[in-house]
Amino acid sequence: MAKRDYYEVLEVTKDSTADQIKKAYRKKAIQYHPDKNPGDKEAEEKFKEAAEAYDVLSNPEKRARYDQFGHAGMSGAAGNGGPFGGGMSMDDIFSMFGDVFGGHGGFGGFGGFGGGQQQRRFRGSDLRVKVKLNLKEISTGTEKKFKLKKYVACNHCHGSGAEGNSGAETCPTCKGNGSVIRNQQTILGTMQTRVTCPTCSGEGKVIKNKCRGCGGDGVVQGEEVVSVNIPAGVAEGMQLSMGGKGNAGKHNGVPGDLLIQVQEEPHPELIRDENDLIYNLLLSFPVAALGGTVEIPTIDSRVKVKIDPGTQPGKVLRLRSKGLPNVNGYGMGDLLVNISIYVPETLNKEEKSMLEKLEHVENFKPSNAAKEKIFKKFRSLFD
Repeated sequence: MAKRDYYEVLEVTKDSTADQIKKAYRKKAIQYHPDKNPGDKEAEEKFKEAAEAYDVLSNPEKRARYDQFGHAGMSGAAGNGGPFGGGMSMDDIFSMFGDVFGGHGGFGGFGGFGGGQQQRRFRGSDLRVKVKLNLKEISTGTEKKFKLKKYVACNHCHGSGAEGNSGAETCPTCKGNGSVIRNQQTILGTMQTRVTCPTCSGEGKVIKNKCRGCGGDGVVQGEEVVSVNIPAGVAEGMQLSMGGKGNAGKHNGVPGDLLIQVQEEPHPELIRDENDLIYNLLLSFPVAALGGTVEIPTIDSRVKVKIDPGTQPGKVLRLRSKGLPNVNGYGMGDLLVNISIYVPETLNKEEKSMLEKLEHVENFKPSNAAKEKIFKKFRSLFD
């Protein structure tokens, strides 16, 4: 099923401000919150859909990429499904966007998912890689594999950070809430604000017996081979996102994303102009005047193109659908052949004489037998 436009999901426009997008997301999330719609799978999917849209549109970099490339710019792997397609749970959504609803107390009257308090979950950092692609790979799409050095979950404690079965204990400072009330004296009196607990960093739990393998972080340096499907039609500077393939988050937190930046290798003969390709064809004067057949390079082969008699410099031949596919699947570009005429810089005596004869011909055509003879002889000198 095709993804809906993120602006449509949140019922905002491309001109909407960050505050307007935040308010729109809050409205949608409250409407489809699991506590308000228990057991309603459709509401749960709409809740996730709204969170995915907000994740992109609330981030200036992601939003700019989405405005330029659409959904293809947000997902670099087939079936990845965007930022939340890599297995992000409802808890992950609450962890990342709980601040939209006024802090740790839940959604304006609703508790967190499952009715509990929402503690912080660490999010791993994103990883960035560059991939070089030639026109052939861009035209068809391709699969690339990357060997990544990254933080992965500790095998010894399975990412918990605790040694053995000791687990984590409720934080004595915040009593498991992940936040504490801070009193501050101002000229208006005592002000209370809720801040992240300094003891547990917002997790609501502390580890007493730390894992000897990771020192209590739950992550260690490791490697992973990641396979990425690059969609057809990508362009230089485009950045794809593969959710959940960045560094692992501490204490089984949310993993970061893998960001793939596209670099396009120049073609020796073809020039790219968005989805169109351009080839500059240099014809000899005889071929331009008499017509003929020439070979034109395409992305993966060469094709023969007929040159009409009397072809003028500056003419553009259009080879339909011989360009590149649109990254969002909206048709194919064309191959544009720009024609120029080669004019010799120097002429010998015989060549000069022939041109002088042609100068007196008012309306020469290849069908005229006499003029055809002159042109054939002229052509033999330059072929």
